[in-house]
Amino acid sequence: MTSSAVAAARAVDTSRLTVGVEEEFLLLDPATMANTHAATAVVEALPADVRAQSRMEFRHSMIEMVTPVCASLDEAGEHLRRHRRAAAEAARTAGARLVAVAATPVGEPERTVTGNPRYKAIAEHYGPIVDDPAVCGCHVHVGVPDRELAVQVCNQLRPWLPVVQALAVNSPVYAGADTAHASWRAMQLDRWPGLGPSPWLASAEDLDRTVALAVASGMMLDDSLILWHARPSSAYPTVEVRVADVCPTTADTVLLTGLVRALVATAIDDVAAGRFAPPIPDHTVRAAHWNAAHQGLSATLLDVRRERARPAWDLIADLTAAIGPALERSGDRHTIEAGLARLRAEGTGADRQRRLLADSGDLLSMLGVLSRQSVDG
Repeated sequence: MTSSAVAAARAVDTSRLTVGVEEEFLLLDPATMANTHAATAVVEALPADVRAQSRMEFRHSMIEMVTPVCASLDEAGEHLRRHRRAAAEAARTAGARLVAVAATPVGEPERTVTGNPRYKAIAEHYGPIVDDPAVCGCHVHVGVPDRELAVQVCNQLRPWLPVVQALAVNSPVYAGADTAHASWRAMQLDRWPGLGPSPWLASAEDLDRTVALAVASGMMLDDSLILWHARPSSAYPTVEVRVADVCPTTADTVLLTGLVRALVATAIDDVAAGRFAPPIPDHTVRAAHWNAAHQGLSATLLDVRRERARPAWDLIADLTAAIGPALERSGDRHTIEAGLARLRAEGTGADRQRRLLADSGDLLSMLGVLSRQSVDG
């Protein structure tokens, strides 16, 4: 109920929201840059303390690294850098390259899923969709202690998540060629039911009813497959934002994390003040996400609030204005402004990939540079 969410929002100190970050990486063969089944060997080669922060993913050619709960962007950045360096060294030990790209750039010779029983059940249920090559995302968790409030926060985020997606695109190349999309990962994931824009939901009860119907229909295998762009986590007292491609560098991930945290803080402030998000039609939000995945920040984005296309950086300016008070309270304003200035100068991950490919004319050379930048950039 919204009254419960308002009360919960008023009890939250939005200057001190915790964050946690999950990053998925591809493991590539150094000679061919095709995906290689090295995940088990890479996990075994990690230092024991870092191994505890690693996860086996859907494919044998992927590894996921997970930060602990962090109180600041500086703390998150330290964990992210350490995890990337350790995972890259473990990959070298296992005869692979760790690369922070969000779609399979060359190919996946074998497309078997890892031994997790849940993954095997998913493969049996969804059939040939599971044969799609590996894709890698970045998921940001922000602490929201109340489930009713988490539902309302996800509603508040809906107008802004296409903008977040646009600045995090990092997968223009697939199967050796430019796809003409800035995020092929997003296009590939559109084939999966249960993924995509978060629906507008009135309450936690509405969430439960919506998920139960999806499970009853078979669209979702179970309630763990709520894989919307933003969702109340079923495992933690957080809102999880899942819209982003894995970021090319740690600095990009820190920027994304700070923006998401400030958006959640702003959403909580709005709920506390009784300013609830309107139920923007799902087809409008979906169109905005397609636009973001296709264009990135290179042209216009669909402004779902004004129902018209606008220059992408005008929407970035609107976003930063909206979250300005939250950035001031958390002390993150300088970090976010510097990160956005760098992003405007260097371009998105997709822009950088295309520039590297144009300069070298060689996909393998480009991926070698991206592998180094994944750790050192």
